This record gives sequence, structure tokens and C-alpha cells, in this order.
Amino acid sequence: MKSLLRTLSSRPAVRSYIQPTNHLRILRASYASMQHSVPPLNDKSLLKSQTYVNGKWIGAKSGQTFEVNDPASGKPIGTMPEMNKEDTEEAIKAAAAAFPSFSKTTGRERAKMLRKWYELMQENAEDLARLITWENGKPLADAKGEVAYAANFFEWFSEEAPRTYGDTIPATVPGNRVYTIRQPIGVAGLITPWNFPAAMITRKIGPALAAGCTVVAKSPGETPFTAAALAELAHRAGIPPGVVNFVTALKNTAEVGEAITSSDTIKKVSFTGSTGVGKLLMKQSADTLKKLSFELGGNAPFIVFDDADLDIAVAGAVASKFRSSGQTCVCANRIYVQKGIYDKFAKALTEKVDNFKVGSGYAEGVTHGPLIHDRAIGKVESHVQDAVKQGGKVLTGGQKMPDLGSNFFQPTVIRDMKDSMKLMSEETFGPVAGLFPFESEAEVVKSANTADVGLAGYFFSKDLQRCYRVAEALEVGMVGINTGLISDPAAPFGGVKQSGFGREGSKYGVEEYQTIKMVTLGGMGQPLQGS
Repeated sequence: MKSLLRTLSSRPAVRSYIQPTNHLRILRASYASMQHSVPPLNDKSLLKSQTYVNGKWIGAKSGQTFEVNDPASGKPIGTMPEMNKEDTEEAIKAAAAAFPSFSKTTGRERAKMLRKWYELMQENAEDLARLITWENGKPLADAKGEVAYAANFFEWFSEEAPRTYGDTIPATVPGNRVYTIRQPIGVAGLITPWNFPAAMITRKIGPALAAGCTVVAKSPGETPFTAAALAELAHRAGIPPGVVNFVTALKNTAEVGEAITSSDTIKKVSFTGSTGVGKLLMKQSADTLKKLSFELGGNAPFIVFDDADLDIAVAGAVASKFRSSGQTCVCANRIYVQKGIYDKFAKALTEKVDNFKVGSGYAEGVTHGPLIHDRAIGKVESHVQDAVKQGGKVLTGGQKMPDLGSNFFQPTVIRDMKDSMKLMSEETFGPVAGLFPFESEAEVVKSANTADVGLAGYFFSKDLQRCYRVAEALEVGMVGINTGLISDPAAPFGGVKQSGFGREGSKYGVEEYQTIKMVTLGGMGQPLQGS
């Protein structure tokens, strides 16, 4: 152990950027990762090698599979079916066949199904978290938090299902009566990302089922085992065959996506992913005029004013920027700090980041795991190198961590950022905090709004009037004031500009899967009989 520590400390990259107190933290995490290559599940039947369509576990018609790897160790986890257009069309047919009967169930009946699914997720939370850590890499504590968050969407929408009310509308024509009813839109196609393998699925399926829709969900190729475990729990919850169907693919992802968007049967598509892919899916959906809700790329501004509580602002930056190693769509990307507290904030944030423990998500005490794959590492590295080349100063981190594995990167803080740097205009999606100095409120809001995306924004201030002014001025769909965590099943989630449209979660989430039908009754103005 001591010889390994000497070898690690002799590496220039590590010696330059990591405080000596961190060497043992990293080494222990690396050693622990060797002991946790396979997660012990309490219920091994949750680990599937097939996908779930029409109430049955099946493979691809071609017999092809794709391999899924543990991002921490690089070792294979297992294989899943490499499905194609034909497989996807079969899943769509199953959902279409189930729709007529499922759409006629009462809201209360659907509520009970969702509630049972929620309870099963709670009962199997430990196993679901272990699967998430295995295929996504996030620390087990984070994975447990995701499972709780994911399950809460089923709980929330189980309570919304019986309350999809219409309206009674006063007519302008005497004798007419006007009212509306909300009806399920039909079969929904759902395409989810890998960064929240459970929550992105439940956030879409929950409202779809609450509304009375059936679904075909494309699970992410990087993290399909969590989705398969959720499908098994749906089966146990008594969700009828064909109501919930999962399609898996890696190489054929584009083919599967086009099959979903071009289908005449599918009436609604919900997608979470990059802006570029969202634009492509929107074009593919145009011929059939589907209802769409897209949650796309982000480049969140995080603003700290001079009057902010420094400790709260630093804690917020840690939560927003470094959660899941920066691989969240709402994580802070551009951190603006007013010049009066710039140096103090930079020092305090660096001290917090120096105390992170990086390693396998299963190792005790680990705070940050690997990135998802080598492409993510490449982007993070390019952003750091670009910042340094243009005068940015690395306060901590800044290097890959090959001693831990090929997908690990040091949590990084860089000061003296400039608008010309890549991090200003591109979403890093990794553990790099770039600090931009600013002077005035008007200046920082203008800079924050230069991005062509607008998903989330954060700022910290004790000035109540400023809180209202800045919240209303930021061109984003969601604002966090004096907090770095804004996700909540009760809150509407979504963006503006090229971050997409539509909302998930909250009372608005069900509306994305409904149509409003207006009914007018004529001749209702007759006098009472016998009068």
C-alpha cells in the first residue's frame, strides 16, 4: 500500500493539482473499487439480459446484442438486445393494442397501479441503487438519492391521475353550454438519457400512465439494466401487458429513434438529450405532426452577488456543479462571482473540492465517481486545456486520473475565466467549475443570457428586490435562488430557447400527455317545463 502511494505521489499531474491530504483518499477509493466489480443484489431476478415488450421478456429478432460496460472498471456488465426498426414497430403495435382498454380505466384504477409500482421501487431501493452505480458510475449515496427521487414521480402522478379535471366555460351564445374534457393522447414514445437511469424514465412514464396513455420507452444504451429492473417491477405491480414496453439499442439507436418519430401510431414523443438530437427528432416528427416535449441542452449560469451568504453560495455551487460529477443537464456551467467576494469564493470552493473523494461508486465515503465514457473525458479535458491556454488558472484538479481508471477526471476549479473560452459557450457535462468575475447586476444578467439555451439558472443574494429582478430577467425555464438543487416532482421541469419546450413533473406534467376536447350543448336555454 505504501509503495503504491509513493508511485501515485510521484506522478507530476497528481502532484501538481492535488493536495497531499487527498492522496490517501484517492488511493483508498481506487483500492476499494477493485473489491466491488459486481454488485450483490438482494433480488437477483432484477438483473435482466432481455427487454420487456407486451408483458414478456424478449430478445431482438436478429439475435444481436450489445455490451454494457462499468464506467469505473471498464469491465463488461452484460449484454442487452440490439433492437432495430422491426423490433420497435412490434413494441408500438403492442402499445397500440393495449391503449383502447387502458385509456378507459378510471383515474383511480391507474393511481393504484402507479402507487404499487412506487411501493415496489421503495422495497427494492437498495438493489436499484446498486444497478445505477454499476452501469452509470455515480456514488452509491447519489444513486440511492436518485431512486428515491425517481420513485416519487410515481407517487406524485398516482395522486394526479384521479384529478385530470376539465372546465365548465360560460358560453357567449344564449342557450349553449360549453365544457371540456381531458383525454389521453394515445401511444407515447419516450427516449431517455443515461445520466439518471431511473428518474428520467419515471418522470416520463408516470404522467403518461396517469393520463391513460400506453408507452414505448427507448432505454439508454449506456444504462439499460436499471430500465429493465423497473420493467420487472412494473410487471409485478400488475401493469397490464402492452401498457409499458421497453426497446433497447446502442448501435441502432438512431434507427429506433426514427421508427418512433415516424410512426403514425405514436401520437406523442418525449425526449431528454442534446439540442442537436432534439432538432433531428423534431424534423422526423413533422410529417405526422406529433405532440412533442423536449428537455434539451443546458449551459446554466450560476451567479454569486457580493451580498450573498458565502457559505450557502459555496455549498450551492458544490451541489449544482459537482453532483454526479457534473453530468446533469441543470448543473452550473458558468459560475459568475462578483468581484467583491471573488477571491474569497474561489478559495472556499477550492477547499471544498480538495476534500472530495474520487473512486468507485461502491467504495465507502466516495463522493464522486467516473464519467460515463471516454468521449466525456475528452470533452472535459479539452475545456480545461482551452481555459489554461487562454490564461485561466487551475486552482485544483485539471487532469485525468489513470490510476483509478480511464474514465476518471479530477474535480477541477479554474479562475480568471473569459468569454472567449469554450466553457462559456459549450456545456462541459463534467466536473469543471470555471469562475468568471463580474462587476454589475446588469452586466452579469446580459452575459448569462447570451447562451442560445435556457434550461436552469441560479443566483445567490440577500437582497429581496434583486431576487425578483434577476429571477424575472434570466432567460431560463427554471431559477434557483440561494439553492443549487431545484429538482422536485412537484415542480415543473423544462426550459426555453434551444433547451426545448414542455414541462415534466408537477400538475403540468400530465397535460403533456392529454388532449383537450371541447363539447358544446345547444338548445339548453328552454324555460322550465310547466312554468
